[in-house]
This record gives sequence, C-alpha cells and structure tokens, in this order.
Amino acid sequence: MSFNLQPNHLQNELIILNPLHEDDFEVLFTVASDPLVWEQHPNKSRYQREVFQNYFEGAVLSKGAFLIRDSKTNKVIGSSRYYDYNEDENSILIGYTFIGRNFWGSGYNSTLKKLMLDYAFQFVETVYFHIGAYNYRSQKAIEKIGAVKIDEFEVEYYGEDSKLNFVYVIQKNK
Repeated sequence: MSFNLQPNHLQNELIILNPLHEDDFEVLFTVASDPLVWEQHPNKSRYQREVFQNYFEGAVLSKGAFLIRDSKTNKVIGSSRYYDYNEDENSILIGYTFIGRNFWGSGYNSTLKKLMLDYAFQFVETVYFHIGAYNYRSQKAIEKIGAVKIDEFEVEYYGEDSKLNFVYVIQKNK
C-alpha cells in the first residue's frame, strides 16, 4: 500500500482536512494575516501577504498540504501538511501547521495531529516534526501528545532562509 500524502478527505468529530488548492489562498490568508499566529514562528512576518504567498506556493507545490476546516461550521481554521516521506526509513514529517487564534486551546491542534498521525501510521512507523526553536507553544503541544525531542538543526523553508528547529519524533508502537 503506497502512502498518498494528500488524500481527498480526512475527518474526525472536530475537523475536516481537504487537499489545499490554489483557489484557497484568500480564505486561508484571512486566518494567516494575524501577526500573533506567527509570533513564535521562525518566520514572524508570514502574516504579510507577499511572505504568506511564498508559504502558500510551497504548500500547494508540496502536494501534501491541507486546508483545515471546523467540521461543524465548515469555517477555515488553518493548514498543515505531510512532507519528506522516506520509504527506506519508513518515516514522514508533519508540519508547516498553523491554526487561527480563535481555535487555540480548544483541542483543535491535538485533534489535528491525532488525525494526521492515525492516517500516517497506516503507512509508516515513524513520524517526525520540525518545530521552531522559539515556538514554545508548539513545543509544549507536541510534547503533550507524546512526541520526544531528539535533535536540533537548521531547516530551510521553501523560498526562505534556514532557521533553527527542534526535531521531535513519535513512533507507531510506543
């Protein structure tokens, strides 16, 4: 069974993930245009249209990105993606995630990660996460769901300078 990085539809009781398309820019930028969403992120200026445009282009080109919607209201709440699938190592990364402030602290992030992990673990044994060195909110959130920090290194985001990130891991059977 091959790993489809962008299945047509993933859903649970709280969220719906659909593949990100070029025509999703405006609705996603509405969420991304809040400077506080990016406050701890390695690229703090991603709330600016031209900077976000670069992020968005990379997301669409990745063919692993999703638009996240609230399953009850259908409101767009953010985006996330699968990337760097490694068949030999039986691993994948989940990241480039952001969620609008209205949805922070309400279980959306942990529910998103659980949905993406459950899908990924049908195909791989190991899931990694790159999290900005100063993104304390995301570090705490990923640790809450069982991820363990294993490394630090510079990550070069699509069309951006490299930034220090921490590497976290979750194993399928642990």
